[in-house]
Amino acid sequence: MFDRDKWQEIFSTISKNKTRTVLTGFSVATGIFMLIFLLGAGRGLRNGMTSVFAQDATNSMQIYGGRTTKAYKGTPEGKRIQMVNEDYLGFKKSIEKLDVISAMSYIPGAEIISYKNNYGNFNVSPVHETYKEIKNFEILEGRFLNEKDIKENRKVVAIQDVVKEVLFPKETAINKLININNIKFKVVGVFNQPSFDDNSREIYIPITVAQNIFNNNDHLQRISFTLNDISVDESKKVEQFITYQMAKRHEFSPEDKNALWIQNNIENSQQFAGLFSAIEMFVWIIGIFTIALGVIGVFNIMMIVVKERTKEIGIRKAIGASPSSVVGLILMEAIFITAASGYVGLIAGVGLLEVITKFDLINKIYPPAAIYFLNPQVDLGIAIGATIVLVVTGALAGFFPARKAASIRPIEALRDE
Repeated sequence: MFDRDKWQEIFSTISKNKTRTVLTGFSVATGIFMLIFLLGAGRGLRNGMTSVFAQDATNSMQIYGGRTTKAYKGTPEGKRIQMVNEDYLGFKKSIEKLDVISAMSYIPGAEIISYKNNYGNFNVSPVHETYKEIKNFEILEGRFLNEKDIKENRKVVAIQDVVKEVLFPKETAINKLININNIKFKVVGVFNQPSFDDNSREIYIPITVAQNIFNNNDHLQRISFTLNDISVDESKKVEQFITYQMAKRHEFSPEDKNALWIQNNIENSQQFAGLFSAIEMFVWIIGIFTIALGVIGVFNIMMIVVKERTKEIGIRKAIGASPSSVVGLILMEAIFITAASGYVGLIAGVGLLEVITKFDLINKIYPPAAIYFLNPQVDLGIAIGATIVLVVTGALAGFFPARKAASIRPIEALRDE
């Protein structure tokens, strides 16, 4: 029930000690501000890194050939491991829980891409039609490569939206012919693809076409695949299986870590999630510790308030005030100072995050970091958590001074000078 007299008394006490109250409230507000800002910044970093890792499916793995560092069965160290179609077909048949698999080849020499008078320097990657399921593409126009394109060696391409902007700034790209090293390819699709930086300008062509007309034999640059319902431990067994299979085919030591490089996104995604959970917990610890320092200030203020008002409290009790009413008065004052100061810090923290997001300050201050820092905001759960922290800390800050006030004997309080 609202007690007007109590609130008038609380505001009167605060107004008599403005400087002391403001300085104490500032320490509480700073703690909440730091908690909200750090949590928001951590969320922005998580969002940014999630966006970056979204390039590849979280249940995917990639295999790259390396160079040996150990002599093996008469072969000296330094042997380059060149993956070929046989490796791709072998894995397609032998890997358990395989979902989709795709290989990526390459085009030797310079890549000259043009359409009429428009030219550009782009990455041309020969792949299978299943590559779209391993990478996170969004088809904007037309389609991606399909199985017929691969089997029939069709000269078709799917281009990234940034490529379209260069080659087709004022017209549609679908069904137009572009030149790749003086060979014409028909555009069948335009896609958007998440990327690490602004230099991603991809063109995908059928892998069979590249191997047949660009004279790179059956060499592969990378083999990528996704797995169904697989744990981290199972994915590590798949890594081991791949290593031994490749070691057998290409005659290198299975213990040679540099002969083959396997990117395990199943393991990486779990480590990534664990890392940011730990960071968020660490931020909470720092924030709560900072708030605790402010609460100590509130505690000291309330102890001083009790000391200054000892005679007044004694008179209250002498004329019939109950201990609970005295405790309630001190607790209300402590919670009010803590909550009011905390909400100022809460609003300031949320406001700063909104300004950073609205005006894209990270991109303006340091553009290379912008891709790793996306949408730094706090959600409703964090706001509720901060509110609970405020109420609890305010109550704790006032509890012990209130208990001391309630234990004052009227006769002793009246003697106090």
